[in-house]
Amino acid sequence: MNILFICTGNTCRSPMAEAILKDKNIKGISVRSAGIYAMDGQNASQQAQKVLEEHNIKHNHSSKMLTEEDVNWASTIFTMTSNHKFFIVETYPSAANKTFTIKEFVNEHKGNHDVLDPYGGSVDIYRKTYNELTELIEKIIKNIS
Repeated sequence: MNILFICTGNTCRSPMAEAILKDKNIKGISVRSAGIYAMDGQNASQQAQKVLEEHNIKHNHSSKMLTEEDVNWASTIFTMTSNHKFFIVETYPSAANKTFTIKEFVNEHKGNHDVLDPYGGSVDIYRKTYNELTELIEKIIKNIS
């Protein structure tokens, strides 16, 4: 199974999600991340790196713009927001049946399909996003096993 996490710039949410799932070391699951408006080659934000380090998660990240190759590689695409999902489905219509917001996939949306965006925020806001992603990824694992 090839899982692709998508956010906007690929420096905060999607790299954290990628790192969290990779850290689980689940056999048969490959994980990548990308951004719909990313600049290639950027590090994860310092706050994201700090929060991952606090949880002893090693992740050497370099941001990446979403490409058709990524979409074709993925068996499932998880977006951080409804707008990210809309962009992917509009740009790559063949990916519609494999693209979900994370909350939609785990039935956690309660009217809101978006994961908290910590961009530009404090380390505490990044911790909240990390905790939200960790809970959602645990549910993803249950749903796919």
